[in-house]
Amino acid sequence: MDASSRAIASPCIAVCTLDSDGVCEGCLRHIDEIAGWSRMSEDHRQRLMRETLPSRALARQAFAARLQERERLLRALHPADAPPSGPGWNHPELADILPDTPLAEAAVLAGLVPREGGTQVLLTRRTETLRHHGGQVGFPGGRIEPDDIDPVAAAIRESDEEIALKPGQVRPLGYLDPFVTITGFRVMPVVAVVDPAFVPQPQPDEVAEVFEVPLSYLMDPGNLRSIEIEHRGRIRHVLEYSWPGQRIWGATAAILYNLRRRLEQLP
Repeated sequence: MDASSRAIASPCIAVCTLDSDGVCEGCLRHIDEIAGWSRMSEDHRQRLMRETLPSRALARQAFAARLQERERLLRALHPADAPPSGPGWNHPELADILPDTPLAEAAVLAGLVPREGGTQVLLTRRTETLRHHGGQVGFPGGRIEPDDIDPVAAAIRESDEEIALKPGQVRPLGYLDPFVTITGFRVMPVVAVVDPAFVPQPQPDEVAEVFEVPLSYLMDPGNLRSIEIEHRGRIRHVLEYSWPGQRIWGATAAILYNLRRRLEQLP
């Protein structure tokens, strides 16, 4: 058997997306290891395959496994590789004010942080001076761009831009149901596990504050109320949580309500 026959095949699995550290999301090799694979010695390749890459895989999955609700969420959510279709579960409520043109597509990241005291939901408060939704509490996210391969990619990209949440610190679990906003967006909420070691770095032009709220609080029906507002000559009902120092309402509260309802509907 010659040397070329003994050479270890590349671990590439055709998922060739690099994270911010230059590590492939598919095979977990660093870009330098990918470029230099054919020039490596057989011993070097064996060490990578038997030791380095399995170690990286375990490190990446460790924080996701700490989420105590993980298995229930995987059953409750739409699969991460199959974005749900449809106009949005609240579309009938807003049908009279939505534009006749197609809705703009957006994605947000509903990040769940496993803590020793229980799972926390990662939220942001937008900068007061923003033209749209200034000062409001929400999830990191924004418009889906043509370069985004799917809503998950868009939500992670926007989270990186807004609060420096890197792809390697996020493990997507799945989608909630699409949600329509009064501003003409169809929003795809992506539920994901966030590394508890993550330290937010808010982009000051967009985000004034990053904070956490216990998932147990947000999943308690007694902490959610419906309020009435007048919009375009009609009384409409909007959901709201009262959390010390923050007002969590509107689309954000509705997305959290959708999460609660999907969990409640599990057998």
